[in-house]
Amino acid sequence: MLKEKYGSLALIAGASEGIGAAYADYLAAHGLDLILLARRPEPLQALAATLTERYHIHVECICCDLADPQAAEQIAQATQGREIGILVYNAALSYIGPFENNSPEQHRQLAQANMLTPMDLVHIFGKTMLARGRGAVILMASLAGFQGSGFLAAYAASKAFNRILAESLWYEWKDRGVDVIACCAGATSTPNFIHTKPEKTSFFAPRVQTPEEVVNECFERLGHQPSFVTGTGNKIVSFIMQRLMPRRLAITIMGDTTRKMYRL
Repeated sequence: MLKEKYGSLALIAGASEGIGAAYADYLAAHGLDLILLARRPEPLQALAATLTERYHIHVECICCDLADPQAAEQIAQATQGREIGILVYNAALSYIGPFENNSPEQHRQLAQANMLTPMDLVHIFGKTMLARGRGAVILMASLAGFQGSGFLAAYAASKAFNRILAESLWYEWKDRGVDVIACCAGATSTPNFIHTKPEKTSFFAPRVQTPEEVVNECFERLGHQPSFVTGTGNKIVSFIMQRLMPRRLAITIMGDTTRKMYRL
């Protein structure tokens, strides 16, 4: 179904592990060839070898620093002439802690990797999708981007940008054959999340999802919604915080939760 609807080739940015690797496995299982992007070559090539052996598809790897202002142009040149049917942008930088503890250069790198590079790639590949009259764009967002999120300020702001960008393009492109969606995930058991050693904040905190659960739900929603929140627990919490609470209280709860989770 995916291959027939969107085409036979998908590009996944931030593919080497976690949610990106889960996207790669899902698409490979549906018979799509893949172009995988990440900064570190070893895990990327290991994933490519696994997917090639398991699904008998063709996988290419592009090692690229997505925080580089020239990244999108490098990717465009490396994929020139290829028909990208599905673009998944999963890569992100995240700094946990007080905003002032990171340098302006670090914040600029985060903005480049999380906002500017994905916007450039959506522009590059979206134009060719529109010309063909088919394609799909998936941007990973986050519950952190639904309100101010203390100690995640730059990351949360960047994820709000991705959600609004995806929702806006969903409207612009929905009648032109290109499906766009923002996948707004909560806590997910990726290697990066586990590495931060977060503490459980309360008995009522939503369950941490697996990357596979996030990806499966995303493809269930693709083509039907401009954005969505993954997982039942996350949906309930998001509804309460966005619809029933004063915004000041929602911001306070988010900041207090992050402070406790990371012992700040």
